[in-house]
Amino acid sequence: MPELKDVLDDVQREVKKFGDDVGSLKTSMEKDLKEVRELAEKAGKAAGEGTQLKNDLEALTRGVEEKHAAIEKKVQEILDKAAKEAEAVLEIQKKMGRPGFGGSGDVDTVLKHATDFKRVAMSRRGELKSTTNLKPEDTNVDEYKAYVDAFKMSIRREINTLSQDEQKAMMVGSDPDGGYLVPTSVSARIITKVYETSPLDELAYHESVSTDALEIAVDTDEAGAGWVGETEARPETSTPQVGVQRIPVHEIYAKPKATQQLLEDAGIDVEAWLAGKVADKFARMRALAFISGNGIKKPRGILTYPAGSAGVRGTIMQVPSGHATLLTADGLVTMTFSIKDRYLANANWMMKRGTVGAVMLFKDSQGQYIWRPGLEAGKPSILLGYNVRRADDMPSVGAGALPVAFGDFRAGYTVVDRLGIRTLRDPYSSKPFVEFYTRQRVGGDVVDFEAYALQVVGT
Repeated sequence: MPELKDVLDDVQREVKKFGDDVGSLKTSMEKDLKEVRELAEKAGKAAGEGTQLKNDLEALTRGVEEKHAAIEKKVQEILDKAAKEAEAVLEIQKKMGRPGFGGSGDVDTVLKHATDFKRVAMSRRGELKSTTNLKPEDTNVDEYKAYVDAFKMSIRREINTLSQDEQKAMMVGSDPDGGYLVPTSVSARIITKVYETSPLDELAYHESVSTDALEIAVDTDEAGAGWVGETEARPETSTPQVGVQRIPVHEIYAKPKATQQLLEDAGIDVEAWLAGKVADKFARMRALAFISGNGIKKPRGILTYPAGSAGVRGTIMQVPSGHATLLTADGLVTMTFSIKDRYLANANWMMKRGTVGAVMLFKDSQGQYIWRPGLEAGKPSILLGYNVRRADDMPSVGAGALPVAFGDFRAGYTVVDRLGIRTLRDPYSSKPFVEFYTRQRVGGDVVDFEAYALQVVGT
């Protein structure tokens, strides 16, 4: 601001003038003291003139004292004026809402952040119009700084544990849904390692239960019937039998811990971060079990049943690839005809990313690629008319491996959910640590053994 610069220039001029005045007064005093010394020497030489010399010394001393008093008065006047000027500067800063020169951070940078903060807050509250003109001098920086301090405390503890002043400061950035804006000086980004998993949890059929297992009626038997003549006897025919399949639920758990001070002082919400990490781990453990779990303390996977023919429960059809160590286009084509037509409407391929890369190079007899990439973002690619889903938990291509699954996995596999993720926060058992005991109960198994088939690498 020009007014503020003028005030500062005036203060600097007064300080310089004060220095010049002190220098001239110092020179005058040194001159007077020299005269006193010369008079003292004369006093030693002329003892008879002592009375007159004494009077001269007293007069000179009074003059020096008067000059010294004048210097003190001048110094006090300059200090009083400088104090008034400084008070005026502080008053201007207060009106502007700017921090003092003794504060931390660049004034223009803080003012810019405060203005941006006010603009975003007004926008999220629906108060920002196309005609709104936010000026830096209209921004209250103290309000922004109070919010930044309150925000740092809010990410270390619950909102309702903040003081009234801190809660009031947080409300400055509150949107209509009760969310909070992040100050511009704090990054909300965390660099996280990305893990690949399998989509069977998404493709399968889900059941929620309130007990420790799910029982499903199995109807695979036929009613007896036969041809008969007009007058022939009608003997009793066989009655179909109904079986049952039991899918138990199993438990996944995690128990990470963190110190109380870390939870209070960390720059991020450590509890939410741990909850996200545990949930991601649980999801990947589930997905792996649905593919290759052995059914012991975990779900049973689609790859764990022995090879068999269609219609035999407890076995899965395995279609040879046509090569001892590789997949072939002919083997994939044969696979599409290995399951019944009723399952084809909802059929999907499942294979890992490396297998997808190899299959993309397959061509038909006319030299055309049998792979059709997805034309829209987020849409699966097409292989022989069916969607391809990448499943990193599937095996790699190799002799005797089962790298490809094909079929209707919603009909073929059922996931049983007993409880979602539950977390118990325990600050007592392992002081000074806080333990987060997290668990989930889930089961899964193949229920329709004709709904899908596997490609086995071999001739």
